Amino acid sequence: MNALELRHKIIEQLSLIEDAAFLNAIRTIVESKAKEVEYKLSEFQKQRIEMARAELSNGEAIENDDLQKELDQWLDTK
Repeated sequence: MNALELRHKIIEQLSLIEDAAFLNAIRTIVESKAKEVEYKLSEFQKQRIEMARAELSNGEAIENDDLQKELDQWLDTK
């Protein structure tokens, strides 16, 4: 199993755990390792973020609740 597959498997299993103390311990371990990694955006990702910000500034966005209502209406017609 490669690192990506392992990560997805662990995330899937963690979502089922309710023990807060155990999850806190896992968080401590993960944070100690995650601090070593610096995430870098690609130029494409940076451009998409800027485009999204511009759309938001220009009022070309829709509130999540409004979108959900539209989706529900659309699904009701199917």
